Amino acid sequence: MSSPNKTTTEKPRLTEQEKKNNHIASEQKRRQAIRDGFDRLASIVPGMEGQGRSEAVVLGATIKYMRAQISERKRLLDIARERGIDTSGWELPEGLGEKGNSSSGSSS
Repeated sequence: MSSPNKTTTEKPRLTEQEKKNNHIASEQKRRQAIRDGFDRLASIVPGMEGQGRSEAVVLGATIKYMRAQISERKRLLDIARERGIDTSGWELPEGLGEKGNSSSGSSS
């Protein structure tokens, strides 16, 4: 039993045109993945239904929605504490919450 010769199993090198075509296809796939991600994000952010898919608008609406969710979570935690519920360990990770709200300069 002999092993296959290395030279017979090697793939031929790609031509410059094949490399270019692969690069174009990879870039199109990357851009499509970004578009799909923005479409998924727009589908879960309230108020984005039926809107044109502007990435800046989707990101802005997402930031506004997340800030509202963080504020509501803080309000609920405050109520829980007032009622004597131990909320230790329920805090948001560093960088989220009230401190993170002032970075954009827009008011909510």
